[in-house]
Amino acid sequence: MQITLEALRAIVGPAHVLTGDDVHSRRVDWMTGAPCQAGAIVRPADTEQVAAVMRACYELQQPVVTHGGLTGLVHGTEASPDELVISLERMSAIEEIDQVGGTLTVQAGAPLQRVQEAAKEVGLQFPLDLGARGSCTIGGNIATNAGGVRVIRYGMMRQQVLGLEAVMADGRVVSSMNHMLKNNAGFDLKQLFIGSEGTLGIVTRAVLRLQPPTPSEQTAMVACPSFEALTGLLSHMGKALGGSLGAFEVMWQNHYRLLTETLGRHTPPIATEHPFYVIIDSLGSDAERNATQFSEALESALESELIVDAVIAQSTTQRDGLWAIREDIEGLVKGLAPVLTFDVSLPIADMQRYTNALEAQLTQRWAEAKLVVFGHLGDGNLHISVSVGSAEIEVRREVEAMVYQPLATLGGSVSAEHGIGLEKRPWLATCRSSAEIELMHTLKQALDPHRLLNRGKILS
Repeated sequence: MQITLEALRAIVGPAHVLTGDDVHSRRVDWMTGAPCQAGAIVRPADTEQVAAVMRACYELQQPVVTHGGLTGLVHGTEASPDELVISLERMSAIEEIDQVGGTLTVQAGAPLQRVQEAAKEVGLQFPLDLGARGSCTIGGNIATNAGGVRVIRYGMMRQQVLGLEAVMADGRVVSSMNHMLKNNAGFDLKQLFIGSEGTLGIVTRAVLRLQPPTPSEQTAMVACPSFEALTGLLSHMGKALGGSLGAFEVMWQNHYRLLTETLGRHTPPIATEHPFYVIIDSLGSDAERNATQFSEALESALESELIVDAVIAQSTTQRDGLWAIREDIEGLVKGLAPVLTFDVSLPIADMQRYTNALEAQLTQRWAEAKLVVFGHLGDGNLHISVSVGSAEIEVRREVEAMVYQPLATLGGSVSAEHGIGLEKRPWLATCRSSAEIELMHTLKQALDPHRLLNRGKILS
């Protein structure tokens, strides 16, 4: 590393500069268990310390990688021995909640679940939700523009951020801590940093938009007889629930059967013989009205043969049990090991043809290949897991070509919500034009001319 440990200790204190085994014992990839290889980890306490660290790094052209909750899936937090990791784990304070304005001001290292709980304590909600809620951090959610299970109702992380503060590569602090829904005074600078994966600046604080509570939650799992019925059900429930549709999470039979029947990790609430399974959530404020509306919507779907079976959760325990099947990523990883995972988006109408063609191509190349599909159908996002008996880089590149190349003609994306990182960088041109990529390079050069921030991620 270019920067000295003494310089770092002078900024953040001796106890907050980690080296040796304290660095290597940390895992930067929860799926593979890969250890952190950085030269050191520095843990600043606030924006001022982050800025001071970056000023020192800029002077010596020391590259850095920012760490949040380390729940990413595209190798966006990998660091080499000549790189310094800036971990925001100490910056976890919830600074202010404005109940009248419906905002929450928070440091970037705060876990998502803590923000959800803080909002609930004052009778509001922070609606972003994903399986890694207990570990992922707000800064990481912002840096990757996280999605999750309620995008169909509330939008991506981008829609939840009113303002933020970021430290630039040269240590300058850009504080755009806007608390208002409307602010058209010039460029919306926060958008530079949302989804940029730490390559343009380090997000240190944010102003988040809160929503009214939805104490009434109705949840059901249903089985659909065909893809046409599945898409018809999405349209039907959206109309029948009058805007209260909170989640529409689909599991292909290969996902549902693997985790219930094959692995026995969950008791199947519905027989495993159907091609598609959906978890439907309705969020409202009037429990009686919401329950009636939900039940009537499912009954009419059954009468229209959009669904062939259904179970409605009657308790929180039952609801958690239904969601546990959808969120059992650990089970997928163990059941398909070695597994290759993908996060793509494409037009809903093309999904069945795409997955059928992919499965045919995989099994033609590897007779024992397994394909598992689930996703946020309502927002066009599929999560694809592939097992072909090897995860070697040559095999992975071959599978990637099968997964990603068709998306170019479909107008899809190689990353729906996980970002690009290192893993998807070779495929960026599949879903971004040369003009777009050129503009990305222009922004990177302007804001980080020495390429110190998360170098090599997104852009080569």
